[in-house]
Amino acid sequence: MNPFVKTYLMPEATAVKFAIKTTVAMILALYIALFFDLERPYWALISAAFLQIRPMSGMVIEKGICQLGGTFIGALMGIVIMALFAQARIPALITLTLWIMLCTYVGSLWRNNYTYGCLMAAVTAMLIVVIANGSTPAGIFDIAVARLAELSLGAICATLVSSLLWPSHVGGHLATQADTVINEALTHAALRLSASDDIPAMQKALRASLGALTLLETDSQAARFEGPEGPGRVRATHVLTRRTLRFLANLHALHQLLHDHAERLSPASLALAQEIADGFRAAEDATGVPIAREQLQALRHRVHACADEEDQAPLDRRLRLGLRETLGHAMVMLDAREAIAAPGAHSLRSSPLAWHRDHLAAGINALRAGLVFAALATFWVLTAWNSAMIAMLLGTLFSAFFASRDNPVMVTMMFYKGMLAAIPSAFFFGHVLLSQVHDFALLAVVFGTPLFLGLMGATNPATMGYCLAFTIFNILLTMPGNGMDFSFDSFANRVVAVIIGLTCVAMSFRLLPGLGAGLRRRRLIDAISKDIYGLRKRSIRSAETRFSGRMADRLLQLAQHDDMLPEEQRHLFILGLTGLDVGTATLRLRDRLDDAPHPLVRRAHRQLLSALATGFEQSARGQAPDGVLEAGNRLDEALANHAQTPEKQRELLMGLVQRLALSLERLAKTMATNPRAAQRNEAAQQAASG
Repeated sequence: MNPFVKTYLMPEATAVKFAIKTTVAMILALYIALFFDLERPYWALISAAFLQIRPMSGMVIEKGICQLGGTFIGALMGIVIMALFAQARIPALITLTLWIMLCTYVGSLWRNNYTYGCLMAAVTAMLIVVIANGSTPAGIFDIAVARLAELSLGAICATLVSSLLWPSHVGGHLATQADTVINEALTHAALRLSASDDIPAMQKALRASLGALTLLETDSQAARFEGPEGPGRVRATHVLTRRTLRFLANLHALHQLLHDHAERLSPASLALAQEIADGFRAAEDATGVPIAREQLQALRHRVHACADEEDQAPLDRRLRLGLRETLGHAMVMLDAREAIAAPGAHSLRSSPLAWHRDHLAAGINALRAGLVFAALATFWVLTAWNSAMIAMLLGTLFSAFFASRDNPVMVTMMFYKGMLAAIPSAFFFGHVLLSQVHDFALLAVVFGTPLFLGLMGATNPATMGYCLAFTIFNILLTMPGNGMDFSFDSFANRVVAVIIGLTCVAMSFRLLPGLGAGLRRRRLIDAISKDIYGLRKRSIRSAETRFSGRMADRLLQLAQHDDMLPEEQRHLFILGLTGLDVGTATLRLRDRLDDAPHPLVRRAHRQLLSALATGFEQSARGQAPDGVLEAGNRLDEALANHAQTPEKQRELLMGLVQRLALSLERLAKTMATNPRAAQRNEAAQQAASG
């Protein structure tokens, strides 16, 4: 069924409530703005609309704080620019362009509402500099205060309505996302441990789990604004992220053993892995966390008993230990799920995670935003057209706002179509009908109708871009206020300005689309390799914090790259998971051997870590990894001669090294089958020989 038909003929209760809440917040902001005779009341409307996009109370408060903070910083910067260049328009615009680029650059490096704060800092400074052109110093300050008052009014109204009218909380949202993370991860685990060949199903479950995990980690910060239990939910989310990544890394390694080297494993080990796979399916279907935990606990006792059996080959012993570790991670994931839902009853400790930050991509976003504003500012200076300020506003706002989206060209075109639909709506409701209105009650009914209709579809991802644009452009094309101009000339000027501004944004994303898929893939590979090398240089806790958070983000990006490749070339999941596996193994080895008393053991340990990092980098480029098994044998010999390590523990260590070597060899073969990787490998070999 068409998503628009479903949205408007069979609306969900949540969509209707969202539309009512947001419309009430916007009408309330408009009433107060008109009552106090603010210069541009429509900014209060837009502010309230943006804050209600994610209407959970904690997120509204967090975004409101970021908006107010960004608006205040932008106002100060606008005042500084005008204080320096009040009578020099060109230097003022050049400085403003650099400020917009800086805000876009910093915003592109973040993943939460701080990005929105950077956007508001850019937009507010732009409004002050452009509107205050030629004003007196006192007039500049008044303009800054007016912009701050309008945006703050929208934020306050949105926060108030969100808290009082059908309040929803981040805690429930986080619990839902945690359920998705765990259920999809268990589905993925069942497929992995049964040595399934259904790669699309495994990738689908993995993408769903990682997508929910990334959203969960990003949104969890807003829980801090929902009472004393908020920080507990944040810590539980960090625990769930770390354990889920370890869980997925273990599964990837175990699947390679079960699928590619089944002939080297005993029948008892294969049967045990299938039993665990069936147990994960049962745990996914179980009703409630306690029942699922009991089932996993029983399986863990079963694996523990099997792991203590004598006369096991190193790979068999490694497999069974890996199964036990996987079950342990799954149980901690369930504990984290309970702590997210009820942080008062369950307390977990964890430090915040780092994120993958691509400074080159952020620089391209900043350059694009600067070029768009510079082009529109040049057009404004040359034409002296007052409505060009609307085009400058849209160029500044959307060139930065869309840059953080996965497919900014598609999002821009969705907004473009929503803008075109808003033109006749704004003319009919905002000019023909509104010109006959003489009291606020009728104004609210007439002007609120298109807003409500647009907001009805803003909760559906398939229609959000069109409907949100329809709402925003109804506001911009109408510009409600105490002294409205209902002339057709003014309306036509705004329409032309809106089309010019959004067209420039669309052209900028087509002419400067950002990093291509190949370049982004290479940068992700280099970033993973660099982080694996860096795991040896930091403390274990600091290294794990940085590595876990960044790998969650990178794995999701690699998954998106896989979706754009032909089926036979989808290898990036394997690359990312292998990097995660090697990094997790490096942390595990450091935890056990960093404090080894004998210097020869420590030296052999460092050599093994270096060989693993080098082996991953070689494998990612399609080259056979060298030295991993040799480094493992040297460490085994050093432990036997200088640390008197029991033979059983050394067998587990050698089983881990063998498994990692097999995993890297498979990655090298997979990458070598990719034509581009093969070409890079050949070029590298020729360069080395030459």
